[in-house]
Amino acid sequence: MDFDLMSILTLVIGFFLGFMIMVITNVIKSNQNENKANKLIEDAKIEADKHKRDSLMELKEESHRLKQETEKEIKEKKAEIKENENRLMQREASLDKREEILQKRDSVLDDKENNLLAKQKEIQEKELKMDELLKQELTELERIAKFSKEKAHDLIMKRVEEDMAREIVDYIKETERVAKLEAHEKAKQIIVASMERYAEDVANEQTVSTIDLPNDEMKGRLIGREGRNIRTIESVTGVDLIIDDTPEAIVISSFDPLRREIAKVTIETLIKDGRIHPARIEEVYDKVSKDINTKIMDIGNQAIYDLGIGKMEPELINLVGKLKYRSSYGQNALQHSIEVANLTGLMAQELGENVALAKRAGLLHDIGKAIDFEVEGSHVEIGADLARKFHEDDVVLNAIESHHGDKEANYVISVLVEIADTLSAARPGARNDTMDNYMKRLSQLEEIGNSFEGVEKTFAVQAGREIRVMVKPDEVDDAKSFKMARDIKERIESEMQYPGTIKINVIRETRAIEEAR
Repeated sequence: MDFDLMSILTLVIGFFLGFMIMVITNVIKSNQNENKANKLIEDAKIEADKHKRDSLMELKEESHRLKQETEKEIKEKKAEIKENENRLMQREASLDKREEILQKRDSVLDDKENNLLAKQKEIQEKELKMDELLKQELTELERIAKFSKEKAHDLIMKRVEEDMAREIVDYIKETERVAKLEAHEKAKQIIVASMERYAEDVANEQTVSTIDLPNDEMKGRLIGREGRNIRTIESVTGVDLIIDDTPEAIVISSFDPLRREIAKVTIETLIKDGRIHPARIEEVYDKVSKDINTKIMDIGNQAIYDLGIGKMEPELINLVGKLKYRSSYGQNALQHSIEVANLTGLMAQELGENVALAKRAGLLHDIGKAIDFEVEGSHVEIGADLARKFHEDDVVLNAIESHHGDKEANYVISVLVEIADTLSAARPGARNDTMDNYMKRLSQLEEIGNSFEGVEKTFAVQAGREIRVMVKPDEVDDAKSFKMARDIKERIESEMQYPGTIKINVIRETRAIEEAR
């Protein structure tokens, strides 16, 4: 019991002593913290005072620096202003001096102007005196020479005109020679290049077709009893059948290739079929006529496709196909038109023109020949009407109208079509010309040459491709001979129709003959 009491008492005393020690410790720590705080405050105040003093020193230094810079800038501005003032003073002095010089110059110019007016007046008076003297001298010269001024003027002008005419002819001759040389070389290059790139066999059409027979007995069957079969064939097809002694062959004769083709196919069908009598002949002829129309459309479409010229009206395509069965001077019209189209396209490509349009114009240039035996008018007029009807391009229309020189060629393609048409027609063997036309052309060429004054004789040579005009040297000089060649060329172009080109040679020969004894 006493032990427990002592333990409790000891515990209470210990607790109290601990509390007191803790209180004393806190008090001591509090005093230490307060001292530290006071020291920190004092240090902060000292540091603040130091910063304040430093800031004031920096401010004073900055202020002093700015003041010095400002004073320096003011001094520079003052110096610049003073320099400008000096410059202005110098300029003012220079302007005053220049004004004084200008015043002196004006005074000198006034004096010179007065002197010039006086001299001008003096010159005018002298000119009047000179005119009077010239008139007196001219009158005296006319009296002495007994030749008036007007007559002398006319004589001089006549001589000048003759001299100038000769010079003009020489100049034109030289210029024309150079221009022809350049144009000829360029045209030759284009044409030769086009002809090299397009080579086609000549297609000649004859007026007869030959049909091979399996045997000579077939001739009798084609003639029929009392000739009824051959009469029916000739009346239905519109052709002539020539059955002679030629073994295993008969000949169909007609100037219309289309009729000749229909008749040929009809007879070949009858020979294969074996049934030959009037009713069968008419039946086969009707069927072949329908088939040939389909064939014509195929031919037209194939030609347009091969040339690559785009769409075309079906009626116009049919007319193109019909050209296959038309000929001109023995030349197949479709083959000729395709050749012209290709040549025109090649030349247009060389010149940078529209190739498709050029080919179209070349193909359709002779389209009137497809129906010229059905409609009145020339193939040019018919072709132009067809082009208008089917709303063809103006270039195509002009090419059709101008390819024989009936109208002026307004487009480059029209000229190319005309050239290509001439090339195709002038190719060796392309066309068959009759002897009458040949002799007529030669005679007309010689008549045109002989119609000119001063011509002694004219000769047509080279199958009408050249004429040689012999002139009288005492009536035609060199200058006139060139003019005569040009006039003959224009007459031939305007009055004649001919394939290819004709060369005109005007020959002036002077011979000086003496006899030594």
